[in-house]
Amino acid sequence: MISIQNNLGLYTDFYELTMAQGYFLQGKKDEKATFDYFFRTNPYKGGFTVFAGLQDFLDLLANFTFSESDIEYLRGQGLKNNFLTYLKAFTFLGDIFSVSEGEIVFPNEPILRVEGNIIECQLIESMLLNILNFESLIATKAFRIKLVSGETTFSDFGLRRAQGFGALHASRAAIIGGASSTSNVLAGKQLDVPITGTQAHSWILSFDNELEAFRAFAAVNPENTVLLVDTFNTLKTGVPNAIKVAKEMEQKGQRLKAIRLDSGDLAYLSKNTRKMLDNAGLGYVKIIASNQLNEFVVKSLLHDQNAPIDAFGIGTELITGKSDAALDGVYKLAVLNNRPKMKFSENIEKVTLPGKKQLIRYFDENGKFFRDGILCSDENPDEIQTIFHPVYPEKNTNISNLKKQLLTQKVMDKGTTLLKRRNPLHIHNYLKERSKYLPQEHKRFISPHIYKTGISKKLMETRNLLANEQKSQ
Repeated sequence: MISIQNNLGLYTDFYELTMAQGYFLQGKKDEKATFDYFFRTNPYKGGFTVFAGLQDFLDLLANFTFSESDIEYLRGQGLKNNFLTYLKAFTFLGDIFSVSEGEIVFPNEPILRVEGNIIECQLIESMLLNILNFESLIATKAFRIKLVSGETTFSDFGLRRAQGFGALHASRAAIIGGASSTSNVLAGKQLDVPITGTQAHSWILSFDNELEAFRAFAAVNPENTVLLVDTFNTLKTGVPNAIKVAKEMEQKGQRLKAIRLDSGDLAYLSKNTRKMLDNAGLGYVKIIASNQLNEFVVKSLLHDQNAPIDAFGIGTELITGKSDAALDGVYKLAVLNNRPKMKFSENIEKVTLPGKKQLIRYFDENGKFFRDGILCSDENPDEIQTIFHPVYPEKNTNISNLKKQLLTQKVMDKGTTLLKRRNPLHIHNYLKERSKYLPQEHKRFISPHIYKTGISKKLMETRNLLANEQKSQ
């Protein structure tokens, strides 16, 4: 588990606490609530999102308590004594329903549902959004890279460019999305995933010349020698010196593992480097490329320019989720005391769906993802014949004869986690398997096909009834 401290009750926005105190002082602390987590837009103008962060969120939720010093701090912020007494004994005892981590999901779907008393549901909002939004953003970025890199592996090199300790969650999400390893040693230990690292230009410059630096590195790392060849001149000195060291290693029964290109025209340099290595009888030496890479550059290098690159090290754009600063995930009240609730807005896209819901995925005749259906939680999916467009009900789909799958599962019961712990590499395998069923038109980067989600007639009628009641007030 990636942990900050034992007591995480203060890992929230202050308005969550002021609202919670208000509920308490108004005698509402035992009112039962249901909140939905969903997002409104796929990141990177893409056709899908990879859901990540669930396990981290549940782990952190177990530590969402308040220490004595936390209570004293909040007392100094003006919170009332009787509410602070309540917080002293606070622990989350609610239920959580969610889709599986690593699942491919789409906008405006109820991905996760929280049920409990109004205070506990409210207090955990900020932490939930912080973890799920961020890890889903990075996992989606990583999977976009994986879609174009294919069998060519890539590693997370982003620690130095990440937002503080967010690098730990980002490294985990990068592995879920498809990174084969990370340079982040702490993440490697905590997550039990492979770590990787070569050398920096400072190593080369610390010696009198490049060849001496290469020889020294090979001497201390004979089983994992990767040489950075662009400190001075890649093709005139870097690669030739690497070839010399490779030949010297062969005489000792050793092998140079790879060279790394970290600047310049990576397609041009990799092609010429490959020729030089092959001509020297070093066909086994791999070429690793780094330097401001993203899914578009990787696609261009591998598919458009046929660059002979064997692996990538990807840092800034992966670990920061560039070019999107955040996933626009939200957390909205859907039920209070068994009464459905919904948020109204002049912007139709911000109107929420009321009540407890379940998410069903339907498959076409080829076994591919076809539609997702949002149903009331008490509806029998086998009895649903049609799902309707959430905004334009005249657009609807008959799904009566389609194969279906319930995506919503209970993952926490009265504060106890039911989720079986999975290594991020295993979660990626799940994602990889699920992606086989996502039609190609949703995977493309430019103008991807919009995946369609519908709602049941009962849910539509419930929403319309609440909307009419609101208008009549």
